[in-house]
Amino acid sequence: MTTEVLSVRNVEAGYRKGLVVLRGVSLQVREGQVVALLGSNGAGKSTLLRTVMGLIPDQPEKGEVTFRGVRLNGKEPDAITRMGLALVPEGRGLFPELTVEENLQLVGYARRYTRTEYDAVLDRFPVLRERLWQQAGTLSGGEQQMLAIARALLLRPSLLLLDEPSLGLAPRVVAQIFSILQSLNREGIPLLLVEQNARMALQVAHYGYVLEAGRLVLEGPAERLREDPNVQELYLGIQKEPSPKGFRRWRPRRRWA
Repeated sequence: MTTEVLSVRNVEAGYRKGLVVLRGVSLQVREGQVVALLGSNGAGKSTLLRTVMGLIPDQPEKGEVTFRGVRLNGKEPDAITRMGLALVPEGRGLFPELTVEENLQLVGYARRYTRTEYDAVLDRFPVLRERLWQQAGTLSGGEQQMLAIARALLLRPSLLLLDEPSLGLAPRVVAQIFSILQSLNREGIPLLLVEQNARMALQVAHYGYVLEAGRLVLEGPAERLREDPNVQELYLGIQKEPSPKGFRRWRPRRRWA
């Protein structure tokens, strides 16, 4: 079995005392994997990523998050980033009035990168090299997403977390972004991918989890999840034959071998 990179064990977390969003969540990301985390709006997907990155103060309330065997609970976001985790946030988190180059240069406050690393990132995203002096807010949605990924890569992550990278993008651009993610994974970077576009996510993922109302209700290899009738109906738009007893709720927690 491949080495465990990220482990989330029995985590409960929220945004203030008494407001629990995640309830006993456990998942793993292993070396070489793309892991997809699926779920509807409000299921707790972004909360999980923010908890892993230390972006919610005093969270998790219960449970443990470890990265390559090191406990992350209580660590500051900058310390977690220096350990080798990088987050591409929902909405991209760019500074729209700064240029492409200035957005990339801001990474230097977190990690000093070399000119070789900088050039390698621009070689991967040649459209950004062409627009270094353009304000980030004037880029297309796809170009902004590329900039957000490029910025994260300058941190030289050994685990990349992505929150809704396809959000608001045209299908052609979504395919391009996911092709980039597959390329990164083939080069050795494991990915934890939060995504509502379940069809695309399960095409690139090795393993997947389904989060419902803060609880994991289903997990398994991506190809098995694509065949699950509940996933097909709720996330892939494939209608199943109605049950005589109506909609059958998922049993917490079911795991495909």
